[in-house]
Amino acid sequence: MKKILYIAPMLFLAACSQKPKDKKTELADLQKQQANINAKIDKLKAATGSSDSTQSTDVAITEIKPGNFTNYVQIQGKIDAQDNVTAYPQAPGTILAINAKPGQHVSKGQVLAQLDNSVLKQNIAQAEAQVALVKTLYQRQKNLWDQKIGTEVQYLQAQTNLESAQKQVAALREQASMYRIVSPINGTIDQMDLKLGQVAQPGATGIRIVNADNLKVKADVPESYSGSVNTGNNVKILIPDANDSLTTKVTFAAKAIDPTSRSFAVEIKLPTRKNLRPNMTAILKIANYGNKDAIVIPVKAIQKSEDGDYVFVDDNGSAKRKNIKVGKTYNGESEILSGLKAGDRLITAGAEDLEDGDKVKVLQQAS
Repeated sequence: MKKILYIAPMLFLAACSQKPKDKKTELADLQKQQANINAKIDKLKAATGSSDSTQSTDVAITEIKPGNFTNYVQIQGKIDAQDNVTAYPQAPGTILAINAKPGQHVSKGQVLAQLDNSVLKQNIAQAEAQVALVKTLYQRQKNLWDQKIGTEVQYLQAQTNLESAQKQVAALREQASMYRIVSPINGTIDQMDLKLGQVAQPGATGIRIVNADNLKVKADVPESYSGSVNTGNNVKILIPDANDSLTTKVTFAAKAIDPTSRSFAVEIKLPTRKNLRPNMTAILKIANYGNKDAIVIPVKAIQKSEDGDYVFVDDNGSAKRKNIKVGKTYNGESEILSGLKAGDRLITAGAEDLEDGDKVKVLQQAS
C-alpha cells in the first residue's frame, strides 16, 4: 500500500515536469513524418509499377505549326442588277399601243408603248408642207443668183427661211418622240402594269427593265470595319435560296459613311448564272485580315483567369502553363500573338483540371 502511494506522486511530478511543444517544433515533426510516409509510398508505387497511372492526367495534344489565318466580316446583302431601270414617257398622254409584255427580252432604243401625239403629227405635216414651199422658193432664188439676177440679200433671205423651216420640223419630231416609252437598255421586262387608254404621266407610269445577265451584290458594312474592308478584298458569297456559292473580290467600297446607319456600301459583281435573280438574299464573308505565318490554336484550348489568357503545353510528360496574348478569333480558331512558338505541344483536351507541373499522359496527338 505504501508503494502505491509513492508511485502516484511520482507520476504527478513527471507529468508536471513535461513542457508542451511549441508550434515550430510540432510542424517540423509532422513534416518529417510526412516525408517518411511519402518515401514509403514512392517505394510501394515503384514496386507495383503504378506510379504513372495514379498521378498522370490523360490529355490530347497537337504540335503547333505556323499556318495561314484569315479573319472574315460576315454581313447580309442582296442581289441587284447592274442595269435595273424604269422607262417613263417624257410627256403625258393616252396610251394607244403596247408593243411588249412582261418577261420579253427587249433591246436598247426599242419602243415599248406609244402615246397619243396626233396633234403633233398634224403640226409636223403642216411644217413639212411649209418646208417644201420654202425649199422651192430658195431653189428659184438660188438659180437667179447664180445668173447674177437679183440681190444677195434676197438669196440669203430665202436660204434663212429654208433653214428655219427645217429646224421647226426637227423640233416637232423631237417633241413627238416624247410621247412614247423607249427601253434605255438591253434586258428583260420585269414589271409593266400599263393598259390601253390609260393616261401615262412622266415619272409615274413606266416599265421596269432588268438585265439579269449583269448582276451584283449590294450590302452595308458597319463603320467599325471602314479601315479593313476595301475594294479588292477577297469575299466569299453564299446564296442560300439558290444553293450556290462563289469566291471573288469586292468590286467597290464607298468612302463616305452614311450618317443615319453609320455604315458604308460595298458592291461585288457576279458572274452570269441562270439560278441567280435580283433581290435574292446573299451572305457575304469579307476577308479583312490575313497572316500567312500565324500561330493558330483552337479556341477550346484557351483558358481564362484574372491574370489573362493561358494554355497548357506538354513539357516532357508534365503540364506547363503558358500565358498568351490572343489576337483575332474566327470560326473556332484564334491567332496567338505571343506566348507560344512553333513546335510547342499544345494540350487541346483534358486541361480543364490541370495545374502547372502536373503529370500528363498523351492519349491522342493530332498531326
